[in-house]
Amino acid sequence: MLSSSGGYPPNPPRVRDLSELPKAHLHLHFTGSMRPTTLLELADKYGVRLPEALTDALTSGEPPRLRATDERGWFRFQRLYDAARSCLREPDDIRRLVREAAEEEVRDGSGWLEIQVDPTSYAPRLGGLIPALEIILDAVDAAARDTGIGMRVLVAANRMKHPLDARTLARLAVRYADRGIVGFGLSNDERRGMARDFDRAFAIAREGGLLSAPHGGELTGPASVRDCLDDLEADRIGHGVRAAEDPRLLKRLADRQVTCEVCPASNVALGVYDKPEDVPLRTLFEAGVPLALGADDPLLFGSRLAAQYEIARNHHGFTDPELAELARQSVRGSTAPEDVKAKLLAGVDDWLTAPA
Repeated sequence: MLSSSGGYPPNPPRVRDLSELPKAHLHLHFTGSMRPTTLLELADKYGVRLPEALTDALTSGEPPRLRATDERGWFRFQRLYDAARSCLREPDDIRRLVREAAEEEVRDGSGWLEIQVDPTSYAPRLGGLIPALEIILDAVDAAARDTGIGMRVLVAANRMKHPLDARTLARLAVRYADRGIVGFGLSNDERRGMARDFDRAFAIAREGGLLSAPHGGELTGPASVRDCLDDLEADRIGHGVRAAEDPRLLKRLADRQVTCEVCPASNVALGVYDKPEDVPLRTLFEAGVPLALGADDPLLFGSRLAAQYEIARNHHGFTDPELAELARQSVRGSTAPEDVKAKLLAGVDDWLTAPA
């Protein structure tokens, strides 16, 4: 077909494949990493009737719109997540989930994964808290060997539970630090449970050499990010996007080089922002805040790690050099050993210098 100028239209510009960009994934929840097909198979195996909203999402590939910015919406999200978690009943289910998560990460170009888990959620069906954690850690070791990805665990307390439970988890996490636990987090509805209520648990984790990585700045505003910095001495912030509303807080994050684990697809699916272009990626990036894009819960939100970089490219105009810098920031913000970081950073440079 001739163009209006009389010649043939130019070939569309080629872009580099973002699934080949080496990167680290620092914000992935355990049950939320499951493949939809796996959940459907396990639900059938155990005779679990999944909520209609969940089965519709799994079969259509369209994430449920949960509007978790109100408490009713967050309750709906938790109900779907709990239904999925109820299908993980045997050690083989755990091993399958972890292996498949690692396979998906490799497919998306991730060379390092820190998967987040609250082992108390799985303990009742796996023989108790310690057996559950050991099953998870063994599964991570096996998946890392089988796939070649570097893989570690971040233990997360639930801010909806008593702070004493968090202290128990922190002590357990420190006890197993030599088995692949690298950090301690705090998840669930940040409108419940003040960060300072969990300061002792985080002190235990830090004293044991673990990274501090609580959630903040997702469902509530900049104050929750400040609380994570002031009360929990956060090294990284899970989400942190609402810091964009406070220029002084942005400067503080940039000056301290606190990495924010930003999950664009999740932010939209949960109603934190209406559209992908509303997520303040540019504001954070240009303020010098280190970012690590994450998928959060691909099972519910419908997209994995490389898709988050696609959002940065397609909705925020990130160029390939800027996308490469995002990948570098994810690697630098990780707990990967220095030789692993060096290998991944060299791979980022190779990706960027290769012809598009």
